[in-house]
Amino acid sequence: MPAYSLIERYARRVKGRKFSVVLPEGHDERVVSAAVRLRDEDIAVPILLGDPHQIRKATPPGTELRGILTIDPKTSGEIDRYTGLYRRGRQDMPEAVARRIVTKRPFYGGMMVASGDAHAMVGGAATATATMILAGTLTVGLLDGVNTPSSCFLMIIPDFQGQKNKLFVYADCAVNVDPTPEQLADIALASASSAAALLSEPPEVAMLSYSSKGSGAGPAVEKVRKALEIARRRAPNLDIDGEFQADTAIISRVAARKIAGSSKVAGKANVLIFPDLNSGNIAYKLTQYMADAQAIGPLLQGFAKPIADLSRGASIEDIVLTTILTLAQLTGPDDQKDDSK
Repeated sequence: MPAYSLIERYARRVKGRKFSVVLPEGHDERVVSAAVRLRDEDIAVPILLGDPHQIRKATPPGTELRGILTIDPKTSGEIDRYTGLYRRGRQDMPEAVARRIVTKRPFYGGMMVASGDAHAMVGGAATATATMILAGTLTVGLLDGVNTPSSCFLMIIPDFQGQKNKLFVYADCAVNVDPTPEQLADIALASASSAAALLSEPPEVAMLSYSSKGSGAGPAVEKVRKALEIARRRAPNLDIDGEFQADTAIISRVAARKIAGSSKVAGKANVLIFPDLNSGNIAYKLTQYMADAQAIGPLLQGFAKPIADLSRGASIEDIVLTTILTLAQLTGPDDQKDDSK
């Protein structure tokens, strides 16, 4: 595994802390196997949701589920409580409708997190991203001041300008197709929050464009400028700048040539905010394969509590890694020395 020692550093932050993670796809063999690994390696206390017969069918032969909680939302004794919690602020919603919603596995899992019965939810291996986002939005809700759920990738670059296992946060590469300036500001602020939890250095946020501080013009550039203004107004203490071309954002010698005046971010950004899904998705895949980088995600962000989405093709390893990073966000910034450099 690339950057194995770095992943182990994240794992050490959560091992033994008994964080509980609800896995809403207990009928999926990959999810059950991942739950067993999470238990065996003391990474988390897994909670599998699903019909007991389907969970047993998905369990590898000879595997014991001891220490793994299994819940069938349709017969759970918590349905009345979750239905009542879900209807708060939705008094016009009939109780029967709310009950049907919270018995759906991603929504039941979200209510577990919202009510404090689980620390996080990791799903998506057999569930559409849109469903995971909807479940998260309607159960745990969004961060204060954020109105747009989004996603980020943690990118681990094996060798970047002489730095080993350099970390970047890329956003949004999986959810928002063509965000408005307000939505782009939401993405930037949520990404800064993700970076603060995952990186061992403060977030330095760059708003990317094909223009660097006025070198280009057009509606797409203006969108990024407006987004920067909004983000700065909402988070005046955040190191965020733009609009920057990608090289200006991450290469100091290029920034020195292209940027007149001072910038705390130019040339040293570690959080890259792409103007749309086209550019973000293309960039992370190019980085992944051309730089032999590890791309972990997409990690959903902007939620009040940790909700993670998996690729439909996620492997057991992917599920375990995503769970580790999702739970690592509960531990605060990593102040341990990075021994991977």
